[in-house]
Amino acid sequence: MSVVLEQKQGLIAGDGLLPVKMAQYAKENGFDVVAISLSNDNYKQLKKYCSKVYLFGPGEALKIEETLKNEGIKQITFLGKVSKTVLIKRPKFDSKALDFIKKAVRLNDDKVMLMIIEELEQIGITILDQTLFIKNLMIPSGVLGKIQPTQEQVEDVNYGYWLAKETGKLDIGQSVVIKDKMIMAVEAIEGTDKCIKRGCKIAKKNARIIKVAKPSQDKRFDIPAIGLKTIKTMKKYRADLIAVEAGETIIVDKEKVVDYANKNSIVIMAV
Repeated sequence: MSVVLEQKQGLIAGDGLLPVKMAQYAKENGFDVVAISLSNDNYKQLKKYCSKVYLFGPGEALKIEETLKNEGIKQITFLGKVSKTVLIKRPKFDSKALDFIKKAVRLNDDKVMLMIIEELEQIGITILDQTLFIKNLMIPSGVLGKIQPTQEQVEDVNYGYWLAKETGKLDIGQSVVIKDKMIMAVEAIEGTDKCIKRGCKIAKKNARIIKVAKPSQDKRFDIPAIGLKTIKTMKKYRADLIAVEAGETIIVDKEKVVDYANKNSIVIMAV
């Protein structure tokens, strides 16, 4: 069923360029974007494309909900990374956020996000597919750069892809680090870049990163994404390949990412 888009769009923005890209494309297509930024890292860039940008912490649930109501927001897109470790540290968590956490049976990714979505739906807000405004950033099948994978690398990708899908079923994480058909690391609460660092330190060199969508991926949140920071982390820790799921993964700044990978002999492929 196609969604009838409101002219005024809400954006809940975490770290990185992805929320900025969404705001840019939305504005270019005549939409008015109001952002709630949960990160200082892209606040100034968001202001270029959004009519308003509010800066709140992830635990300021009451202020966020009140702002959405006051702005008359009916549709929201979640984009950008918000570290799950905030659930451990809980800085500036207001009473609503703390009550929310207490009600949760488990604090895994899907459970938390579905609870947030349910809460927003109760005040008349619909959460949109994350890719709706940025479909041009989805990665097609094939090798993206000049560096072709070896047979040994392909075998690691095949194993890693299966493993990542299995861990995805359990809602553990989206990424795994493999070397010589051995598991170096499985992503948990720390996120992809720290998982890469952890796995590559064990592998020493030539580790392979595989990142996939969960088998029952909800497109309203947590769609896999890679960008220049991911590839630079791989270079620093001497990983030689990243494989992602074709048609299910977002790439930010594709030209810069591919150029950097080519210069550093890193394979980027979508399967």
